[in-house]
Amino acid sequence: MVRVTAEPPEIRIGDRQRRATDDRLRAALDDGVLTLTEYDERSRQCFAARVQRDLDALVADLPAPNAPEPATPAPASATPVAPARQQQPWFHRLGRVVVPIVVLGAVVFGGTRVTGADDGFAVFGSRVVPVAAGQERVEVASLFGSTEVVVPDGTVVQQSGYLVFGSIRCEDACRVPPGAPSERPVTVDAGGAFGSVQIVTATEAAQGGLRDRDDDD
Repeated sequence: MVRVTAEPPEIRIGDRQRRATDDRLRAALDDGVLTLTEYDERSRQCFAARVQRDLDALVADLPAPNAPEPATPAPASATPVAPARQQQPWFHRLGRVVVPIVVLGAVVFGGTRVTGADDGFAVFGSRVVPVAAGQERVEVASLFGSTEVVVPDGTVVQQSGYLVFGSIRCEDACRVPPGAPSERPVTVDAGGAFGSVQIVTATEAAQGGLRDRDDDD
C-alpha cells in the first residue's frame, strides 16, 4: 500500500501583500507597460488573491522594480558649502604676468647700465664718485643702490640718462648762478634701476649731501 503524503497548505496573504503588488501594477501602468484595461483586470485579481502564488502570477511578466531612489540630501543650510571662488578682474590677472616681466626688464636694463658705467656704480650698496676739475663727462649707475657724484664748487652739471624705478637728484650742481661765466659743463650720465643717483657740489657733500638737507627740512 502506497502512502500519499499531503502537501502542506499554502500560507494565506493579507492586504499588506496585496497593496504592495498593486503598487507595482500601478507603477507599470504609469510607465506604460500595462494598459488601463490590463491594470483594472489585474488589480481586481490582486485584491481577490488568497495566496502568494496568485500575486506572483500577476507580476511575472513585468520588469523588475526600479532600484530605490537615493536619499534626499540634507538642506543646504545643514551642510556648509565652500564659497565659489571669485574670478579676479582681467587687469589683476594681467598684472600678475606683466609686472614680473617689467621688473625683470628693469633689472636687465640696470645691469646693462652698471656694466657700462666707466666712472663708478653701486649695486646693493652706496658709492661716492668724485669728479676732477676739468673733467667733461662722468658715467655712473645704480642697481638697488645709491651713488653720489661730487663735483667741484662752481662746476655746472648737465645731467643725462635715467633710472628705471629710481631717482636722479641734482640741485645746486645743476643750477647756473646768475652772472656766472659760460663754461663748458660737465655731463653726468646716470642710469640703472631700483636705486638713486645724487649729484652734489663739494659744499653740499661736506654738509651731508641732499639726504641730510631733506632731514633738516
